[in-house]
Parts: sequence; structure tokens; C-alpha cells
Amino acid sequence: MFRHVVRAVIAFSLLLPHLAAAEPTTLKLSFFSSNRSMSYLAAVKPFVDAVNAEAKGLIEIKVYFSGALGKDIAQQPQLVLDGAFDIAFVVPGYTPDQFPDNTVVELPGLFRDMRDGTLVYTQLIALNALRGYDDFVVIGAYVTSPETIHGKVAINSIDDLKGKRIRINNKSETIAFEKLGAIPVPLPINQISEAISSNKIDAAAVSLTPLSDYGIKRVVTHHYFLGINGAPLALLMRRKSFEALPKAAQDIIRKHSGEWTATRFIESYAVSDRAVLDMLQSDSQRTIVIPSQRDRDIAHSAFTALIAEWEASSPRNRELLTLVKAELAKLHTAD
Repeated sequence: MFRHVVRAVIAFSLLLPHLAAAEPTTLKLSFFSSNRSMSYLAAVKPFVDAVNAEAKGLIEIKVYFSGALGKDIAQQPQLVLDGAFDIAFVVPGYTPDQFPDNTVVELPGLFRDMRDGTLVYTQLIALNALRGYDDFVVIGAYVTSPETIHGKVAINSIDDLKGKRIRINNKSETIAFEKLGAIPVPLPINQISEAISSNKIDAAAVSLTPLSDYGIKRVVTHHYFLGINGAPLALLMRRKSFEALPKAAQDIIRKHSGEWTATRFIESYAVSDRAVLDMLQSDSQRTIVIPSQRDRDIAHSAFTALIAEWEASSPRNRELLTLVKAELAKLHTAD
């Protein structure tokens, strides 16, 4: 009897490694906002759902919402590299020193819409053309629709921007608004509502969907639709975490990265932008101003000068801008 028990124990101990191997690897994904935000629904959820369904039993991605793994949005890329979690949704414009070449996808007036920006950014990543991403696997690279200006104070023309404190997203917007006479104020998107309510800023440059996602629409009534530039966003995975996975798991993640996730982002975000615009236009308590031709000409001159100055500042900038223009030409030829 004792001999049978010993054999059973030995057999079970030999089985333990196989049982352990059957457990899926859990990957932690940090998301700074809620599961209702369009950034999550358009960029993160389709990827997570697709990977979890196809890699069932192999890997499982668990999403932590509302900054549960780190409240500071600007710290998300470094926290990924430090191993605090495996994947994060980040705003590269908040850490320009970490992603120095991202300026080329932040330049105002360069992209006509979200599709242009997202597909070009995605291609630049595929070509390994941008510095700062070597220690990451870039799951998704996105650019929102051009940011417009929303606040509590009336802005009826480009002249009204002079002296106004405008929230900005990145370094390119800083220069753009300085050229237009405004005072740029760098601010994370989740701090805009409070800053407007407490009169720390007069208005914010933000694309349409975040007006709803982050409660900004509740504290603004004036909307000046001068398009500046889109905000680059990215879904980044720690390369060490990726390389530690079985090849089958890596292949599934790759399959649902790049153009796959970019296409879904563009489709979903465009629907959301349209819904927010319809809401603004149907509200009689809001003032919506479409820039005059004069305003557009002044902005175009300022943006053209900004791009020319940036391009002339280094040979690398010139090369990057040439590459972006070539990618845009390919996109527009295919349209």
C-alpha cells in the first residue's frame, strides 16, 4: 500500500511542471483613464479582446484602469521600462526627451486628418524611423484628429488668441500658439476641466472626442474650430516582456498590432468625433466659430514657418520630414 502511495506522489510531482506550464502568462496593461473613454474603446479594447481570444490558455492581458498602476500619465513609458507593468497606453508628447523624433508627427498643418496622421505614424514605427522606441514593442501608433480650441471665454477670431492661456499637448503646439500670440500652458488631458473651472487657463487645444471623455464639454461653451495638430498616442509593450513570451504568443500580438489596430482606431474614433460635433452643434447654449479665410491664411503662414524652422534645424529633421511627405504622397495617391 505504502509503495502505491509513493508511486502516486512521484507521478503527481512529475506532472506539476506540466500543470504549471498550462497556466497562461498574465500581462499587465496600464490605462490612465476609464473603460468608457474612446481611447480605450478604439485603441486598447480591440487589441486586448482579439489577443485574449486567440491566445486563450497561452497569455492573458489584464487591463488596470484609471491609473491604478500609476497616476502620472507622463511616467507611463518609464514605468513600463522599469517592469512595473508590461503594456501601457501613453501620450508621447508629454515626454519629448524620451521620444525626440515624435515632433515630426506633431507638426501643425502637416496632416489633413486623423487617418493621415495615424497611418503615417504607424508606417514610421514599422520603418524603425523614430528614436526612443528601441526598448518597446509598439503595438499601436495613433494620431487624433486636429485639435481645436475650446474654453469659457469667447474666441471669435485668430486675433482673440493673443494673450489667452491655452492648454497645449506637446512642444510643437507650444511654438504654434506662441506664433499666434497665445500663452501655451502644458497640461495633461485629465487636468483640463479643473484648470478651466479654476480659471488657470482660458481655453484648451483638444480634439473633439476628449471633450466628452474627460468632461471638458461641461466647463466650456465657446468653440473655435481652428485646427492645429493631432495628438500622437501609443500602445507600448516592454520589449523584455515580449521577448520572454513563446513565439506563438509573440505572433498573435504582432498580428493585432500596427495597421490592424490603426484601422480600428481610425474607424471608431471618427464615429465618436462626429457624435461629439453633432452634440455641440445641436446645443443652442454654445458658440461655434468656423475660422474665416483670413484666419486660416494667418494660421497657415505661422504653421509653414514653424515647419520650415524645424526642418532647417538639423539634417535629421530634414530627412524625417522628407520621409513623412513621401508617405503622405503614397497615401493620397492610393485614395
